Amino acid sequence: MSEMEYYIGFDVGTGSGRACLVDKDGKLIAEHSEATLTHRSPTDHRIFEQSTENIWSSLSKCCKKILSESGINPNQVKGIGFDATCSLAVVNKKGVPVSVSRSGENEDDLESDENLGKEGGKWNVILWADHRAEEEAEKINSTGEGVLGFVGKTMSLEMEIPKTLWLSKHMKEERFKDTMLFDLPDWLTYNATSSIARSACSLTCKCSFVPQGAKMVHECDGGKEEISQDGWSSRFFNKIGLEQMVQNDFEQLGGIPGKNGLVLTAGQPVGKGLSKSAAESLGLVEGTAVGSGVIDAYAGWIGTVAAAAGDDQPKPTLEDASSRLAAIAGTSTCHIAQSKEGILWGPYRDAVFPALWMNEGGQSSTGQLIDFMMQTHPAYPKLVELSKKTGKSTFELLGDRLDEMMKERNAATLTHLTKDLHFYPDLHGKRNRSPLADPRMKGSIVGLTLDDSLSDLAAKFNVTLEAIALQTRHIVDEMNAKGHVIDSIYMSGSQAKNGPLMRLLSTVLQMPVIIPPQPSAAVVLGSAMLGKYAYSISLERNGKEIINQLQANEQASEKDKNKLWNVMVSMTKTGKRIEPRSDNLGLKEKFLLDVKYNIFREQVEIQKKWRKMISEVA
Repeated sequence: MSEMEYYIGFDVGTGSGRACLVDKDGKLIAEHSEATLTHRSPTDHRIFEQSTENIWSSLSKCCKKILSESGINPNQVKGIGFDATCSLAVVNKKGVPVSVSRSGENEDDLESDENLGKEGGKWNVILWADHRAEEEAEKINSTGEGVLGFVGKTMSLEMEIPKTLWLSKHMKEERFKDTMLFDLPDWLTYNATSSIARSACSLTCKCSFVPQGAKMVHECDGGKEEISQDGWSSRFFNKIGLEQMVQNDFEQLGGIPGKNGLVLTAGQPVGKGLSKSAAESLGLVEGTAVGSGVIDAYAGWIGTVAAAAGDDQPKPTLEDASSRLAAIAGTSTCHIAQSKEGILWGPYRDAVFPALWMNEGGQSSTGQLIDFMMQTHPAYPKLVELSKKTGKSTFELLGDRLDEMMKERNAATLTHLTKDLHFYPDLHGKRNRSPLADPRMKGSIVGLTLDDSLSDLAAKFNVTLEAIALQTRHIVDEMNAKGHVIDSIYMSGSQAKNGPLMRLLSTVLQMPVIIPPQPSAAVVLGSAMLGKYAYSISLERNGKEIINQLQANEQASEKDKNKLWNVMVSMTKTGKRIEPRSDNLGLKEKFLLDVKYNIFREQVEIQKKWRKMISEVA
């Protein structure tokens, strides 16, 4: 009888590290999470910093915990994969963490290496949410350079190049020259294997890497075109003040593919697998296959879109993925769709599959928005007290209250109950992503009354879910208008457990919503799939390391790219399918939501109009 095979996925979120152990069919055997530390500057609210040492320590604890709980022999774990937030990790050429933290005494100085974070870890990670690089992002976006065409023409201050530019200005020159700069998923594979190979996902989505052969259009030159030759645009880096990167062949960011760098697509095996020290810290075996990592949202896409669309539906093909929108929904929501050609929001070629493009929309505050709207309401303390008395969750209590209100007010549906309340949800406009990408947008609500009761809290809770659904429709409408043919939504993350929101999404979008059996584990399952793919490729190569770009490109060629998809299909369970309501009440609700969607779109234009009116006199 052959030995059972297992795989481990590691996920680093904003506040925790997580690991899950699955079998070869994707069955969840064990999972565990550990909190990670975040440092906030006492003098600058924009600063969010973490420690790679603390992050790795959390993952090590998680790995040992799931091995202990499951009783699985580490020899049976054949491959592992990583995903993480798109945060900038900084180490020196020897791999030692380099502090990115301000001293608090002088805004222009960074802390020395002797200033350590808690648990002995330097604050050497600029978290994705860190907004220190606002000035640098504005400078980059003023260039009109062709690389901006791959980030929706506006680069976010949360991406790695604005942060890198900030570091170059605030760190001593010699110290900056000695750094290696990683998007966090790539630091994880580096720490696991000692290989400096980078992932196409991190480089293209967050580091201004343009895959070879892609066309860049420089708006500053009246639409002049340039074909990417080596993945990096020298003229872009020279123009923004990072000439040093060009002079050193982009060594700090991973190098030029085929010259001094190696770029791998999702799941390709990294180095010789786990190094001895990494294996010891995780409780695994040296040489265990390690798959090239991805950004956390992309792991959510990998972990959901290969599911059969229902119990009686056939297994999907890679081509079927193009009509499936993955929505990875937690604190914020990221929407990802694949296409044969780059369409919008990105687009990012090779981010998961070679020669295919990923298109990424998003809502910056969804789960966070729900919490904020509830917790800032005057009736929230009463709701919490009631929750303690009854043993019901606050969400259950709000659902009960909404049901009572529908009966009291003879409302046909929940949408009819709040038909005169209209909410535009961009309360955190600085991170407005799409379709507007307008950092000046603000939240607004119309229909307020002198009511601070629990019923009013329930109504505002419902209209918040409604606003999230309407904004999702705005994203899907824009995608389909530009050439996508989205016909279903594949959910993952904590919000997938929100039944009312899932039903509302299906009704607003008039398409099925597919929810995996364990939606919160979908992201980390996606990472485990990378581990299985890496192991299968390692077997084919007889354990030989991919050492140059030619080998990497050949292994990720058109004829082989279905291999990762086949792994995804084999490990993804059929999800719960939520269809739009088709009865009379469902149709009534649809028609009302169509009207509220038009009002939602008008709220955007009215806000822009008012902003213009104010700017003309203020």
